[in-house]
Amino acid sequence: MFTVAALYHFTRFEDPSALKAPLARLACARGVKGTLLLAREGINGTIAGPREGIDAVLAHIRALPGCAGLVWKESAAAEMPFGKMKVRLKAEIVTMGAPDVDPRAAVGHYVEPAEWNALISAPDVVVIDTRNDYEVAIGTFEGAIDPKTRSFRDFPQWWQENAARFHNKRIAMFCTGGIRCEKSTNYLMAQGVEQVFHLKGGILKYLEDVPAAESLWQGDCFVFDGRVSLRHGLEQGDYTLCHACRRPLSPTDRLSPQYEAGVCCPHCVDQFSEADRARFREREKQVRLAAERGERHLGQDAWAGEGHTGP
Repeated sequence: MFTVAALYHFTRFEDPSALKAPLARLACARGVKGTLLLAREGINGTIAGPREGIDAVLAHIRALPGCAGLVWKESAAAEMPFGKMKVRLKAEIVTMGAPDVDPRAAVGHYVEPAEWNALISAPDVVVIDTRNDYEVAIGTFEGAIDPKTRSFRDFPQWWQENAARFHNKRIAMFCTGGIRCEKSTNYLMAQGVEQVFHLKGGILKYLEDVPAAESLWQGDCFVFDGRVSLRHGLEQGDYTLCHACRRPLSPTDRLSPQYEAGVCCPHCVDQFSEADRARFREREKQVRLAAERGERHLGQDAWAGEGHTGP
């Protein structure tokens, strides 16, 4: 069993590049894999590994400048959900593209999971899902507004186009683990919204703490690793990724005549050329051959969502 830790922390790193190599060396030496993003504004990522390895990496991160208060969320995976360890330098640890946003200055009111149901059930509260459209498609809170954004960078424009709809309303926002709400609540406050709330610990903490019988969550929660989705109790769901378009696929999707493993799915059946599909079929063949040899094909790393990171 592997421990999976999803983390983020906003702090000021004067030289993020100096932190990259020591962090990568430690993680690799302790059998930890995943993705960590470093920027001047802090650190973000999801890692997985043996208990001792995760503890060592977390201790290293907590010792970085301003990171003593690091908070993370843990879950378990029966198989290693990542193929390699990546530590990357970025302009932002979660890309919003709004240079004036600074969660260290101010954020919305944190709401504990146990108090979330009462808040979002209030008639004067608008609930907004800040995640991407493909994440919302497999699960969200009852009654939540889906901005239908393809990336978090699209959120500010969506808000500008829709802000008038929410006049005199309290705004409650949520995301997978909380990091996107740190920025989105700061952004709304700068736009003059006075009562802004967000789910502390994100969906993952809600699914961990709130019993299914009392839950207002509907569906699964998309995660950026090989498990693809989680349910209440942070149990792994039954979604997989389309290896062509990287959208989550339900068991029903995989029964569709438009689904071909590793090649296409109902979401992308018209998006790729025959040349692309031939290339995808060859990649799928190489993955199967690698599995038969007891090896992991490099193409699987992209499938597991390692081009992104949470929480």
